[in-house]
Amino acid sequence: MKRLRIAIQKSGRLSENSRNLLKECGIKLTNGAGVLKTSAGNFPADILFLRDDDIPRYVEQQVADIGILGENVVYEKNMDVDILEKLGFANCRLSLAIPREVEFTGPDYFNNKRIATSHPGLLSEYLSANNISARIEKLSGSVEIAPGIGLADAICDIVSSGSTLDTNGLQEVITILNSQAVIIGNKNLDDEKRAILSKLLFRIKAVKRSNENKYILLNAPKSAVDQICSILPGIKSPTVLPLAEKGWCSLHSVVREDDFWERIDLLRKAGAEGILVIPIEKMIL
Repeated sequence: MKRLRIAIQKSGRLSENSRNLLKECGIKLTNGAGVLKTSAGNFPADILFLRDDDIPRYVEQQVADIGILGENVVYEKNMDVDILEKLGFANCRLSLAIPREVEFTGPDYFNNKRIATSHPGLLSEYLSANNISARIEKLSGSVEIAPGIGLADAICDIVSSGSTLDTNGLQEVITILNSQAVIIGNKNLDDEKRAILSKLLFRIKAVKRSNENKYILLNAPKSAVDQICSILPGIKSPTVLPLAEKGWCSLHSVVREDDFWERIDLLRKAGAEGILVIPIEKMIL
């Protein structure tokens, strides 16, 4: 039987998240420290640990069948691969930043400026689309120190919390790209590998849904059930069960994480009591 070759970062911010995702999908890895390849013990897959910059090329060349990495790297490398699934973690943005003490006057500020970046392709596209003439200083790391040492007037770099920019006396002024972790795939997988990939994506989507939703249990008077059901639609509709106490019911439902606190307030106002919120391990539709 063939095995699906999955490329993930060997180190860095995405490596641990990628390993955890595979673990949540029930895929057990048997690797020790420092290895560059391992096999899953209970799923037809081999894991390759690579530099994130190399993953798009290896997937295009079918050294790996799929890869987990940031969207920013996919677009920067511009290889002929498919984005199969957005994963919802490792959210960040590629932004332009300038010294904090400088007044930003708009995109034209960057005309005739030197911009340091490790994303020259995406930066070049942005400058061209906005008719900005600037000099790109390509760096492989520590981009944020470039203005402080006189190498550049501005930077274009990945930003998560913004604390690194603040530490280096920089202010974020323009976002070029919003990015998250994605799965990319080779366009020429055979039917057997596509079948394995389909099973993996099924598991990943179940894990994603569980992370994006909460299971809610609550008690409410029967008179409030209709109003509460309109607040908690659930997957199809809430489960309503009678309680031992006459005139009361227990309602069970699922709420999206993004809507959670707003709906909790609405539930309390509608008469809900004893609200329990439980994490969902897997959610299969």
